[in-house]
Amino acid sequence: MVCNIFHFFLTIDAISNPAVEQQSHPKNIDGTRLEKCNDSPLTGWYRDGYCNTDNRDYGQHIICAEMTAEFLQYSASMGNDLRSSCPQNNFPGLKPGDRWCLCASRWLEAHNAGIVTEVIREASHENAINWVDRPNTNTCSVPQN
Repeated sequence: MVCNIFHFFLTIDAISNPAVEQQSHPKNIDGTRLEKCNDSPLTGWYRDGYCNTDNRDYGQHIICAEMTAEFLQYSASMGNDLRSSCPQNNFPGLKPGDRWCLCASRWLEAHNAGIVTEVIREASHENAINWVDRPNTNTCSVPQN
């Protein structure tokens, strides 16, 4: 099994590099304070549970979505098997129902292929609005608790 080592090192660099400036009070799609996407498994560019970003996050991990079997299969077929664990990176693998900060381009690619994942508006970074238009997001959004 091969883990996505490139992504791992980019994430470690983002976490450990003090020159990278993280947005201190990021907002979500609705313009309110960004809420946590998931901490089990721990997600986000900074692996802090939030879909926050900075200028080094080339994948723009800004869309918090609830995983489905269909999406996980699609992602694997495109070369990114999120279902497989990678113990050396503390990644248990994802299963349907897990929430994960997705790369914006992968979300859009899957969406355009008819693979719908539910977008969690309150946990998706405000920049996600550039990828997810409001009507789509409302249609795909998980109801707020």
